[in-house]
Amino acid sequence: MKLKVCGLSNHNEVEICINNNVNFCGFILNYPKSHRYISYEKAKKLLSINKNNTQFVGVLVQPSLEELKRFSQLNLDYFQLYGQYDNKSLKIIKNKFQKKIIATIQVKNKSDIETYKNLQDISDIILWDSSGYEKSLSWNHSWIKDIKIKGEKMIAGNITKDKLGNLSKLADIIDVSGALETNKVKDTQKIIEFVTYLKKINNEN
Repeated sequence: MKLKVCGLSNHNEVEICINNNVNFCGFILNYPKSHRYISYEKAKKLLSINKNNTQFVGVLVQPSLEELKRFSQLNLDYFQLYGQYDNKSLKIIKNKFQKKIIATIQVKNKSDIETYKNLQDISDIILWDSSGYEKSLSWNHSWIKDIKIKGEKMIAGNITKDKLGNLSKLADIIDVSGALETNKVKDTQKIIEFVTYLKKINNEN
């Protein structure tokens, strides 16, 4: 099971993730309501770090065409998109901006899970997340247990260390943010402890 640490906002946090072989680093680029939001100029500096094998993800909430164009100039591997999309609209974005796509489904009810059918042809990763945006809300992760998709399955929404054993049977990637913070600031010690524990779970499976 791979790990994405989301909402990184300073150089030290990003370096800790890279040095501990975190698979994906996520950056909140156009959603100022989030305490994890960073400006374009700050993102430009952070994304200039030597990322080794880590992939950089730009998290975008209902981005305009102009925003997509601007953010495509950053050193990003993926666009993680929140909004109303389908295979057709994702294909246009993917071809135009040459970024891999993480299509996000915000889950309130079990029926929301099925939205993946309209996204999976073009998405490299499908993320099932809570409906809370910057709030780490819980939902029933087991709803995606039997889903098979072309790309990889990612889940987010109030993921903590104690849930990892069960989640390893459900998804290819977990997306974590709030559990790695102290007073709404990323805690590098919590990142290291989480990575260490995840490695232990992976070795057991």
